[in-house]
Amino acid sequence: MTEPPQPPNQPPSPSGYGHLPGPPQPGYGFPPQGPNPYAQQPPTVPQPHVQNGGYGFPPPPGMPPVPPPPGRSRAKVLIAAAVAGVLVLGAGGWFLLAGDDDKAAKEPVAQSPAPVDDKPSPSASVDKGDGNGAGGSFPTDLNSGRKSGEDKALWLKTVKMDGPGAGIPTKGQWVVGDSVIKTVDKSVVAYAVADGKEKWKIDLRTEICGFTGQTTPDGRTVMVVKNDDDSNCNQMKLIDLKGGKELWTKEVVMEGLFKTAIDTTVTLTGDTVALGWMGGQSAHRLSTGDKLFSDAGPEGCKPTDYAAGNGRMIAVAMCLDADKTVEIQDADPNTGKKTWSYKLPKGFQVKAVYSVSPTVIDAQNRDTKQRGIIVLDDKGQKRNSLSGDGDFVINCGGSSSSDGLQNCGNSVVDGDTVYLGSGAELDTASAEIVAFDLNTGKTKWRTKAGDKKSFVPLKAAGGQLIAYRRGALDEPGEIVSLPAGSGTPKVLLKLPSGPAAKIEGSFMFSRAAYEDGRFFLSVTNLRGDGKDEKLLMAFGK
Repeated sequence: MTEPPQPPNQPPSPSGYGHLPGPPQPGYGFPPQGPNPYAQQPPTVPQPHVQNGGYGFPPPPGMPPVPPPPGRSRAKVLIAAAVAGVLVLGAGGWFLLAGDDDKAAKEPVAQSPAPVDDKPSPSASVDKGDGNGAGGSFPTDLNSGRKSGEDKALWLKTVKMDGPGAGIPTKGQWVVGDSVIKTVDKSVVAYAVADGKEKWKIDLRTEICGFTGQTTPDGRTVMVVKNDDDSNCNQMKLIDLKGGKELWTKEVVMEGLFKTAIDTTVTLTGDTVALGWMGGQSAHRLSTGDKLFSDAGPEGCKPTDYAAGNGRMIAVAMCLDADKTVEIQDADPNTGKKTWSYKLPKGFQVKAVYSVSPTVIDAQNRDTKQRGIIVLDDKGQKRNSLSGDGDFVINCGGSSSSDGLQNCGNSVVDGDTVYLGSGAELDTASAEIVAFDLNTGKTKWRTKAGDKKSFVPLKAAGGQLIAYRRGALDEPGEIVSLPAGSGTPKVLLKLPSGPAAKIEGSFMFSRAAYEDGRFFLSVTNLRGDGKDEKLLMAFGK
């Protein structure tokens, strides 16, 4: 077997790792192919369409595993030439985990879902919780079992809602100033970080079909909602998360292959917000909503979506050649014009964008399942690619955000270091954190979470990774910092034992954030059966 052919005038394809996952995930440039009493139980009806990426946690030991959503199968990655069963495809080439082709071929092929009625569902009725966790079967004293040296559960927000049988989406979560903000069905609701009391609520009156975890420095973000008339996901709104105001609404003129969309990806940087949908994309001025550019034409390599952040934007484009080559381009946030491009080898597509600045791309061959993580410099040239042992799951294509292939939850990049979760059981909870040096592509260190524990990377800045170390069943977790140089954990927040730990452990498919000494967990879906359910929980000193 030989190394994949190289595109003309390109550096050698990145060394890295390969694996054989389950059904291929959607990629840019190509069309997508004993019970815990507080545990949130998944609905027993077919699931609605879900958005991309986000934090999710495995069930604690002793509870039945929840099967991952389509396109997010667990996949082993072995990245060492000496490991048995690994083929090295030439010096600096892609690694292929041999022996799994037959297994992948025997796995059942996902069938196309039945047509979905995409009209907005009836608004769910809400019975607000009191913010103290006193409703239903939840304990009134969250800290009754707290041990010496442990920090506190500050509050638990519960709600009673009646909604459609598929459940009620609550995917969005932001921490802005003194508020933690959630999307709850067709509304955006802010709660005080200190006590969980509701501060404000915006009723959007229709289904939220696109949003991003990103915000501007002054707390604004863009959401896309469905048109009441035809359920087209084409109503773009600027939301002030500090003031609790809807600043403007603009209809998106949908260009490209399709004129309608059931969901939209959203990314922003500076005064530019870029939207992507099946077969089209456009960029707009964030302050006004006015269109800046789009690229719906047939010439050359057509951008299919954008990734943005830190004042930069890149496009993932599909070239109109016989091989449908995928190209990475830089893009001026105001004009969309490119100054450099990097073509992937034949058959490769982008699976995740871990960072825009520096540019870190996870790519995979749609046919052979070869995989590599590429690091590009500011001129679009390959610096290197990551190389190391691990069981890294690409977490895009999930249920917690719609940032496209950004912010997928299993990776954090800061400075010259990328942190990846390895040994994942489900979603982003991982047995260990592996730090890679972006200058060399080699492993800096790896730190295990511990027996029956798991890590979730939260954020990184100033040479420190902040991670949630989840405990085993009924055991509390903790928030730790891991220095980029050593990976030695330091406990920042030790969550309490007792009833709070049981509730903490029941947050599955959840969003997590650590800001200003407080840790927040929230669900991404409610059952909506009229019974008291947990929505959001806060911990602190």
